[in-house]
Amino acid sequence: MKLLVINGPNLNLLGIREPHIYGHETYADLEALVRDTCAAEGINVTLLQSNHEGAIIDAIGAAHGVQDAIVINPAAYTHTSIAILDALKAVALPAVEVHISDLKSREPFRQHSYTGMACRKTISGQGLDGYRQAILWLKDDQRKEA
Repeated sequence: MKLLVINGPNLNLLGIREPHIYGHETYADLEALVRDTCAAEGINVTLLQSNHEGAIIDAIGAAHGVQDAIVINPAAYTHTSIAILDALKAVALPAVEVHISDLKSREPFRQHSYTGMACRKTISGQGLDGYRQAILWLKDDQRKEA
């Protein structure tokens, strides 16, 4: 399985950005968790973090025919980006949306997800472990479809 893991704006600031919401783990910790989980599961992973919507859209488009699935934490673009939604719909790869914090307990504007409309599942409020859960869920989903 080939997996693209996309992280949106400000996730590079994990560990210093609102640690009472996002915890003290860093983006390097997140990358290690993803790489270790994928290595243990025999998954080839590509990671991207960008603060730029266009770069995220380009990565989704480039995944078509190359990747088997996507894990995406669009961060603030979750609530604003119809363009990322359209890109996910266009490539039609199985995708899981992940959020470190629990969106349902956050500000009202954070409770709507455009990007989640193109994802098979959303995992929210599980901290960094949500990425591990998403990876395992997608691997199981791929196995069921085979």
